[in-house]
Amino acid sequence: MSVPQLDAQREAFAEASRFRSDLYACQTAHRDELFELTDAMLCADGPVRTPVDLTLLAEHRRGHGALYAALNHGRIDVARLRRTLAAVPQPKAADDRLVLAVDVSNWLRPDAECSADRLFCHTFGRGRGQHLMIPGWPYSFVAALESGRTSWCQLLDAVRLGPEDDVAEVTAFQVRRVVGDLIAGGHWCEGDLDILVVFDAGYDAPRMAYLLDGLPVEVLGRMRSDRVMHRPTPSLKEYAEAHPRVGRYPKHGKEFRFAKPETWGEPDAATVQVTDRYGTARAMAWDRLHPRLTTRSAWIDHDGELPIIEGTLIRLEVDRLPGGGDPLPLWLWSSATGMSGYDVDLRWQAFLRRFDLEHTFRMIKQTLGWTRPKLRTPAAADRWTWLIIVAHTQLRLARPLAEDVRRPWERPMKPSRLTPARVRRGFRNFRPALPCPARAPKPSRPGPGRPLGSKNQRPATRYDVGKTVRRPESIIERDRIRP
Repeated sequence: MSVPQLDAQREAFAEASRFRSDLYACQTAHRDELFELTDAMLCADGPVRTPVDLTLLAEHRRGHGALYAALNHGRIDVARLRRTLAAVPQPKAADDRLVLAVDVSNWLRPDAECSADRLFCHTFGRGRGQHLMIPGWPYSFVAALESGRTSWCQLLDAVRLGPEDDVAEVTAFQVRRVVGDLIAGGHWCEGDLDILVVFDAGYDAPRMAYLLDGLPVEVLGRMRSDRVMHRPTPSLKEYAEAHPRVGRYPKHGKEFRFAKPETWGEPDAATVQVTDRYGTARAMAWDRLHPRLTTRSAWIDHDGELPIIEGTLIRLEVDRLPGGGDPLPLWLWSSATGMSGYDVDLRWQAFLRRFDLEHTFRMIKQTLGWTRPKLRTPAAADRWTWLIIVAHTQLRLARPLAEDVRRPWERPMKPSRLTPARVRRGFRNFRPALPCPARAPKPSRPGPGRPLGSKNQRPATRYDVGKTVRRPESIIERDRIRP
């Protein structure tokens, strides 16, 4: 083993040890059980099916009663844990820029009538074009992305969306908090490139840019193919030449309809790249385009004149898709303006890296068993979610320490190319060398439990599913609701 590899392993060991000590300090009630439960999750052979199975492992020295007591009544200092996650080494893009991805993943609970705060979660059916709305708990995740094709990312925060929450406002507050923690952790300083925050089509990118105004961030989001935007407002001289008879000075420029190429005009930047997975990728960009906002829907509560939010519109077209589907054009909007062709290529390549977060969702669901427990209360689900996040973070920090423990039919992989699931296979081998601050359990006897033959005298409360707050649809209705 070379000297640089030894140095990397020493640094990884020190960072993993520091994180485990800080994690134990963040758990303020039932900390020993929560810590051992996380270790058991990482040392289990195969996917986690149920949490109670983890109590049978040697790394878990307590019984199943302690497990459920910790999940139901344990306490985690979430604010401190967020700062701890933001303080670990963060992945960066090729231009040494932090790239954050925001997306929602659902914990489906269709049969949990006694669980509160469930919403109708959008899921895709088995058939083509089928969309199902299933009750569950939606969680908004923020993660830092790596460069290049990889299944790794650093989960930084998770927020459960409630029945009264506005998704855009909650997400904006979440991103503000994460960016503040990253700045406090020394990952961004004055003079660095703005942090790139990537959203999918479920978010309105211009609105997110407005809500995140004042932060050192650049918003990049996918746009629907039926959107209409407007060019910059012409100057007084240009307007007078185009309209000699004068008239009211316009607030918006000419329309730019995504579905009508005759309204596009010449792009301000155009690039062509040859890729292995997508063939030839052709990108065109138009500078300073903005949507025409109205006092409806998300802007119904806005007071005063509606803002003009300008950005760069990017259209990406490729020859093929890796899965063999029909390669439809991809529309992106960035809150930055004045981009060159090089900047345009960096933006659409960064957006494609957003799909690395989908690999993380699949891993924490299928391997770590995020959605496996049948927990009743949302608070217990939140604790289990944070345990999943810290377990995934330990895998990422221990990545240089792991050896390739592969199946006989699997191909060998370089240590730098190991996936999270393959790093987890070897976690049990080097766990004894890591600090374990959890104390040994005290001997105790099980409680008497419910008397034999008695019935439950306190039936659980049933809860409705869905939103509990309705947004006003008109200005008159808004003014009537306001005090």
